Amino acid sequence: MATYVPSTEQLVVEVYARDLPRSIGFYRALGFEVLSAADDFVVLAWENHRLFLEPRPDLPTPIDQPQANVRIMVADVDRYWTIAQQIDARVIKPIEDRYYGLRDFTIADPDGFGLRFGSRLTHV
Repeated sequence: MATYVPSTEQLVVEVYARDLPRSIGFYRALGFEVLSAADDFVVLAWENHRLFLEPRPDLPTPIDQPQANVRIMVADVDRYWTIAQQIDARVIKPIEDRYYGLRDFTIADPDGFGLRFGSRLTHV
């Protein structure tokens, strides 16, 4: 099958945000780049991968556990764990070496969407 868009645009996650400026600040603190921002839509990037934010002030209060998360692979997961602690992100799963070969953790964004940061373990 021929690809008609770059692979980094093939599958993009769109996240709803009750408070768009708050969500933008949260993602920027974690290292996401704002590619474009309007009152009704924001395009963020992690390297070349996109994450969309759409304002939805009518969203209910976040639930305790996210229904979904995205995994973000980084060279130094402990650095991102420190950032998550500094911005007081809600921890879903604390940092730990996992049986599946990653050291990772999961946090929730301000509206409850999960972000799993991970690095490959070298000793597995």
